[in-house]
Amino acid sequence: MRVLAGLALLTVAAACSSAPQTQRLSIATGGTGGVYYVYGGALAQVLSRNLAGVEATAEVTAASVENLSFLAQGSADLGFSLADTAADAVAGRGRFPSALPVCALASLYDNVTHIVVATGSPARTVADLRGRRVSTGSPNSGTEVIAERVLEAAGLDPARDVTTERLGASESAAALKDGKIDAFFWSGGLPTAAVMELAATPGVSIRLLSDADLVPRLTDAHGPLYGVLEVPEGVYRGVPAVRVSTVRNLMMVRRDMPDDLAYRITRLLFEKKAELAAAHAAARDLDPARAAVAPVPFHPGAIRYFREAGVWKDAR
Repeated sequence: MRVLAGLALLTVAAACSSAPQTQRLSIATGGTGGVYYVYGGALAQVLSRNLAGVEATAEVTAASVENLSFLAQGSADLGFSLADTAADAVAGRGRFPSALPVCALASLYDNVTHIVVATGSPARTVADLRGRRVSTGSPNSGTEVIAERVLEAAGLDPARDVTTERLGASESAAALKDGKIDAFFWSGGLPTAAVMELAATPGVSIRLLSDADLVPRLTDAHGPLYGVLEVPEGVYRGVPAVRVSTVRNLMMVRRDMPDDLAYRITRLLFEKKAELAAAHAAARDLDPARAAVAPVPFHPGAIRYFREAGVWKDAR
């Protein structure tokens, strides 16, 4: 009996040791009031449901700068980033003292530069923020990078000409509502939940400042990373139409992600576009042709997908 029991235990142990191991993927997103977190949560569900043996989770972070650092450290497997921040990371400039071993899977959608003020604010241009209390985004976020660049393009020194607060989207919206700041920057997709909630708050009326006129200066200083988009009237309740700057969002990974895994993740982004778009409208912008263009190198697994899709141009 003891022999049989021992054999049974050995059989169970062997079965357990041969069972497939769950591969866990961490997706570095952003704050809970922004698009990255919602998009990342939907992507985590798509990957977990469609990649055998994979369990993906979306992690709250400070967004772009922190996400890229997490990828480089190996504490995240995928991460959202603004294209300008990613370009700095690959080149080892700006917030990154050395080049990071990261690359792109896909260019996802346009981030819109929100510069939010109360409707009654005397500020009509970015230059009018001189001497005011301004939230420039969470520390180590892409919003902070954009805010500083836009302020500089308007002729302002972010360290001297404004009183800076470093708050995420939800915290910035609450601070503006309570009169603790005069304006806040947010770089995010349309619509952003925190701005929607602020615009819908009884007794609160907001508008967005235009920075479209500053795009040529941004391009001269930082390269062809920025575009212009009109935010239509009604995207946010009571907010008039306004022309603002944009920058692409990228899905980034480490360069050493296995090629087949990178390929399968990239393919699922487009195969499950409807599921992602059901979670957030920003995913409606997924398009292989636009997704295959970015200011950073692409992962070989992503290139394989784009070649199959017929959108990859080898002369890059």
